[in-house]
Amino acid sequence: MKDFVITADSNCDLLNDYIKEKNIGIIPHYYDLEGITYGDEINLTPKEFYDKMRAGQMPTTMASNPEVIRETFQNYIDKGLDILHISFSSALSGGCSNIMAGARELCEENPDAKIIVVDTLNASLGEGLFVMKAVQMKEEGKTIDEISSWLEEHKMEFCVRFTVDDLNHLQRGGRISKTTAFIGTMMGVKPILYLNEEGHLVPLNTARGRKKSLSIICNDMIESMGKFKEEHDIICIAHGDALEDANYLANLIKEALPHKQIVINFVSPSIGSHSGPGAIGLCFVGEKR
Repeated sequence: MKDFVITADSNCDLLNDYIKEKNIGIIPHYYDLEGITYGDEINLTPKEFYDKMRAGQMPTTMASNPEVIRETFQNYIDKGLDILHISFSSALSGGCSNIMAGARELCEENPDAKIIVVDTLNASLGEGLFVMKAVQMKEEGKTIDEISSWLEEHKMEFCVRFTVDDLNHLQRGGRISKTTAFIGTMMGVKPILYLNEEGHLVPLNTARGRKKSLSIICNDMIESMGKFKEEHDIICIAHGDALEDANYLANLIKEALPHKQIVINFVSPSIGSHSGPGAIGLCFVGEKR
């Protein structure tokens, strides 16, 4: 039986140490600031990126590069490895389509190769949870087909709750209207969103004030977990350079679910370009999205 590698894209927001330890292959998504494209050799630190946004620089984003996809996958094929790629939501980016097209072409050119693409219909550390589960199953001796089948079957159990600090970034990305952004900002309203079954980020609730919004997403997570509440699953918090708020949310979770492991990391720039500084995402396993 051939060995296989697990790959994902940079929007999975996993910690770099974990990516290196588990040998996860990463396909970059890109962003542009002041005419400079970042994502490959050139990168900003998360702090630098979000500070530029705070200073008024508005980035644009680009999906994964077909040439980079082909080169990365061909390198694994040449080593005799099959590939399980875990992708950012196809509803939010063309990256998944690029991956699938590249995989089809390479499998036609390399008949002995197997490339399986799982469209998570998820984002950030919600996607990262798919990767961590795949790694766990691989370490338990599961095959590439067993893992991909399990992920497809349980896809809707990977949940995300999201809140932002600045409504104008959601408005700029077409998520809300200008009027809604203006009124919400004036009233101090914080939107709460979630990733639905189609992989779109859609409104769930609103809250007055930052801490109230964090309390609401924590309580909603606990309710949505259902039967998974007592299991020792990982809960992930992704933040747009808002570590103090991420830690506040982590403490709320620890009070309610002290047995859970909590992973905290930055929201990657290609997602943060749309959610802005101060965004907080809560990613977990639940009974339904």
